[in-house]
Amino acid sequence: MPVHRPNPLRPRRLFLAGLLLTALTLALAAPADAAATPARGSAHMGMGVLAHDGQHGSPAPTAVTQTEGVDVAGYQGNVAWSTLWNSGVRWAYTKATEGTYYTNPYFAQQYNGSYNVGMIRGAYHFATPDTTSGATQANYFVDHGGGWSRDGKTLPGVLDIEWNPYGAACYGKSQSAMVSWIADFLNTYRSRTGRDAVIYTATSWWTDCTGNYGGFAANNPLWIARYASDPGTLPAGWGYYTMWQYTSSGPTVGDHDKFNGALDRVQALANG
Repeated sequence: MPVHRPNPLRPRRLFLAGLLLTALTLALAAPADAAATPARGSAHMGMGVLAHDGQHGSPAPTAVTQTEGVDVAGYQGNVAWSTLWNSGVRWAYTKATEGTYYTNPYFAQQYNGSYNVGMIRGAYHFATPDTTSGATQANYFVDHGGGWSRDGKTLPGVLDIEWNPYGAACYGKSQSAMVSWIADFLNTYRSRTGRDAVIYTATSWWTDCTGNYGGFAANNPLWIARYASDPGTLPAGWGYYTMWQYTSSGPTVGDHDKFNGALDRVQALANG
């Protein structure tokens, strides 16, 4: 009677099949991981808010008059400023720069277009503290649209400091190193323009990445990001917010904001 022996190749074939399956899985996963990291220069205000501080805001009524505003960036292209003006928007901020490697190709249309319809406008810089120093980025910002003039229509520049869309949330910096980087940017901006920059951030990021540092509140207005019916708890030191980004899904451009005061207070900030 013939003896049936086990096939000695079967375990080896199973092993090789397993290796092939693993390699295929990794190959398929790689594009997805790459796609999850956006291209440098594509960051914009509130990019990380949806994942950390709410989905959509509809501000609750307040006793204080608030003035509607918007913030825009290059990904929105040419903006319909007349439509926004007719809907009640009276101030706007446009992304000018990011790091020291990006300028907004639509900056002229966005920055000048808002001005031309009558809005009070300003520019913002998306910070990347892991690429160059705060002073270097402040100079780049001022040199590429982030300056200020006492014309009654230009708001002081904004430091947009929030979650890193390209890597570690705090850009690989300790809390004390992050505070030093921010101070370097703010001091340089003031020396270049004579104005204290506005700080745009979210309380949760600020707490995690600066240790909830309160030392900038005396001089730098706060623009808080939170997509909810109220701005929530503010970072340490600030007893009130100057501006609040409350949604990324508003009419026409998505990002809508409230200025904590009537139009004359917006004008006062512009005048310094």
